[in-house]
Amino acid sequence: MSKSPDYYKILGVSQDATQQQIRTAYKRESLKCHPDRVPADSPERPARTRKFQEINDAYYTLSDPGRRREYDATRAYEAEDIDEEVPQGGAGGFPWSSFGFGNREDREERDSNQFGSVFEEMLREEGLAEDGENGQRSRPTSRFWAVVGGVSGGALGFIVGNFAGGLAGAVAGNRLGAVRDAKGKSVYEVFLDLPQPNRTQLLSELAAKMFQSAMGH
Repeated sequence: MSKSPDYYKILGVSQDATQQQIRTAYKRESLKCHPDRVPADSPERPARTRKFQEINDAYYTLSDPGRRREYDATRAYEAEDIDEEVPQGGAGGFPWSSFGFGNREDREERDSNQFGSVFEEMLREEGLAEDGENGQRSRPTSRFWAVVGGVSGGALGFIVGNFAGGLAGAVAGNRLGAVRDAKGKSVYEVFLDLPQPNRTQLLSELAAKMFQSAMGH
């Protein structure tokens, strides 16, 4: 029989890792391998997409205590190397299809929602998002738009007018971002609407902060 993937190894944690350690590892690994860290036409993108899906599968399984217990039980059973047919589901059989891995569209939607939730959490921790009203998802803050507007407007202005143009473009970009913010989109929805360079910039900055935090412990 084929063995279950080693989700602990995929996330880079030990089998006795706490739920918080698993969540922190997911943040680190998902940022490291996110497809948007490279251009859409990059030859690296397919491999990154596959790796990102593996990381999401690992987090989906290990972040839920019930799914994690069943996964651990299955791995323990597999480690015994019993040469008998493994029943589907129940003790000794891990029902992958019930975890939502069968349908590609459902899986992609789950991956996006899962990453989006943790992504918004990371942005709140960095002051780039704030809690929405009435239980709505996080909204971008002025600091979020300072980063996004500064990158896009500053780059365009620098091309047109060198340093002075860059400063003007950064201010203009920030103001335009503030107008867009008034539409009330969640910060993850805004992220998905951003041009590729802006998504790359945000992911890279978050990844750098995550790695610095990990090195500091």
